[in-house]
Amino acid sequence: MKEVVIYTTRFCPFCIRAKYLLDNKNVPYKEIAVDGKPALRAEMTAKAGRHTVPQIWVGGHHVGGCDDLMAIERSGELDRLLA
Repeated sequence: MKEVVIYTTRFCPFCIRAKYLLDNKNVPYKEIAVDGKPALRAEMTAKAGRHTVPQIWVGGHHVGGCDDLMAIERSGELDRLLA
């Protein structure tokens, strides 16, 4: 399974929802919390081109945010990306 990286903040409902999906699929992920860490948020923004959380990568491929993750799950593409 490819590495999954997710940039989050503690109380973000979209972050919680994205992690819930990954947890329910038994997908391990590396969580990078950007709460109060402007350098990490700047790193995420530079990589993603977006400043909102969550930002999710699967195997180095930028998936996007929570809505993007849910869309590729519904289409079946998430399982293909993870394989």
